[in-house]
Amino acid sequence: MGSSHGDTRITRLAIGEGAHYTPLAIRSHEIWRAIESLTGEDLLVQTGMLVISSDGGRGKMHGARFFENTVEAARRFGIAHEELDAAAMRRRFPGFRVRDAEAGYFERDAGYLRPEACVATQLRLAEEHGATLRRNERVVAIEARGPGVRLRTERGQYDAERAIVATGAWIDELVPETISRHLTVTRQVLYWFDVDPPVSRFSPPEFPVWIWELAEGRDAIYGFPAIDGPHGGVKVATEQYAHATSPDGVARHVAPDEAARMHALVAPHLSGVGAKCLKSMACLYTSTPDFNFIVDDHPDVPAAIVASACSGHGFKHSAALGEALAQQILDGTSRLDLSAFRVNRF
Repeated sequence: MGSSHGDTRITRLAIGEGAHYTPLAIRSHEIWRAIESLTGEDLLVQTGMLVISSDGGRGKMHGARFFENTVEAARRFGIAHEELDAAAMRRRFPGFRVRDAEAGYFERDAGYLRPEACVATQLRLAEEHGATLRRNERVVAIEARGPGVRLRTERGQYDAERAIVATGAWIDELVPETISRHLTVTRQVLYWFDVDPPVSRFSPPEFPVWIWELAEGRDAIYGFPAIDGPHGGVKVATEQYAHATSPDGVARHVAPDEAARMHALVAPHLSGVGAKCLKSMACLYTSTPDFNFIVDDHPDVPAAIVASACSGHGFKHSAALGEALAQQILDGTSRLDLSAFRVNRF
């Protein structure tokens, strides 16, 4: 019901939202691989990633200078990548109808995560290591209790030394207005369209995960290979921030005219993507004005940390962010720098 479903999430190492994210992405990849080795699960698939952009009038992906920031982060952190002109992209990735003025960035070790499998596997490991999970129990308040924390739920109350409040789109119910005023929840829709055969041309290496800042307007689009065979289609999406919603009031149903508009947006840019929408679903972004996270002390509950508002690009960082928060709770500080995410930046 939140922001971590929909089969796949892009993961990339050079982060266009800001270089301070790249250490989180790198560490997250290490953690995903460690979890895979512990469990035998298949969580991280490295397909490579193609980012396409141009100089004039382009759509924005999570703020300004996404493409330039991505390239700069790759150079700064020594991330394997290639910078491609339009001709090179046409040769290597023929499914993308690239224009002459467009430039490309290809990152070898990027790909996608399986978010639902990641979450389920992490919860299972947590229980195996002694955690108690209380599912389907709504938290209604968090309060200071002496030097610690009291959580009130629909079923009772729990006292603890520390707490992390990480409730995604529901965060405004548990934080004061000094934080919630910086948050906007928006409905985002994911679509799977059929493809013309052979499906192999929608598979890596010809068809990696991709992000495209369109030249003709404000839209950016992104998508994935055909990972479910000839009848699974390809997943594509865009982002919208014009219309706010709420996590309990959001329209979960996706109307046929929404799919038709999405197909009209992507069809001129991708060869062989059909108009039949095989599947669609809605999810939620909880965004800040600068598209950066919020990770800070709870202003009313000193023993609690607020960790939310991942602005549509959080899942790739979630493993390392979780580790850093655990370090902060247990050791008083985290090994990765989280200072860029404090609320006082606003």
